[in-house]
Amino acid sequence: MKTIFTFEKPPPMKAGVRLGGVFEFKCFDKNGKLKWEDTAKNIVVDVGLQHILDVLFISGTSQIDPFYVGLTDGTPTVAAGDTMASHAGWVEVTAYDEAVRQTYVDVRSSETVTNTASKATFTISSDSTTIGGAFLVSDSTKGGAGGTLLCAAAFSVGDKSADDNDTLEVTYTFSASDDA
Repeated sequence: MKTIFTFEKPPPMKAGVRLGGVFEFKCFDKNGKLKWEDTAKNIVVDVGLQHILDVLFISGTSQIDPFYVGLTDGTPTVAAGDTMASHAGWVEVTAYDEAVRQTYVDVRSSETVTNTASKATFTISSDSTTIGGAFLVSDSTKGGAGGTLLCAAAFSVGDKSADDNDTLEVTYTFSASDDA
């Protein structure tokens, strides 16, 4: 007698993990007066997602520490396939006094990582500098094409302008949650 085994197809996954982040910006004029503020929800790009998975599950993969905050120009279009070497939808802004991209100094609280205690601060070096968003990357080289791009984002309500000696504070908050 032949025994026949039947297997039921497992039910579709009803829960997962959500990862994502938000950049918050505040621009102050040379006298410290708030000029504008905005937020930008990021896209965690493919190489960023791959890095997260590698660190969690691939033995021998090193965590990147630190990441660096960079600025994008006007009306960035971020795509999942973007890397630092190839991102056709945006250009990095380098019109700031600091010699390198600003270090993302993170602190974790529960399921959130943020730099609210140590914001990335840029001193703008040219009048009418258009800012459209920001990104996180593993390389500090201002204007460089190397490193692992984690994520990038565009402002929620369009481009903003900053002038010489304005200060731009950038906070990034990255969260993980159950998707149930």
